[in-house]
Amino acid sequence: MKVPADLKYTRNDEWIRVEGNRGTVGISDYAQDQLSDIVFAEVTAAVGDNLGQGDSFGSVESVKAASDVYAPASGSIVEINDALGDTPELINSDPYGAAWMLKLTLSAPAELDGLMDAAAYEAYCIERST
Repeated sequence: MKVPADLKYTRNDEWIRVEGNRGTVGISDYAQDQLSDIVFAEVTAAVGDNLGQGDSFGSVESVKAASDVYAPASGSIVEINDALGDTPELINSDPYGAAWMLKLTLSAPAELDGLMDAAAYEAYCIERST
């Protein structure tokens, strides 16, 4: 299980990579592994939409289950990864790279302090696996 140290994580298995006042969001390696083969990914929000922390902005579906995806922090969407519509399997092969789901301008950066760092998230995943 990959857990990059430069990301923050939610209890719902989303990650956010912060660069300045922008955040790139996706689902974790643990989440894609639990879901198995991803066959569908959709961002239901649009560029320009404002999301609150915890708001659902899309979903992923696998041969095993479907799951909503939630915003790890509040902000305004500036970009959506449209490639996932045609190649949802990118989530399985590159969850922290090509399979990012959206980018947003953060409106409440202090919310990031409530997210898990890599060590805490890894421990959380191990706890759920036992």
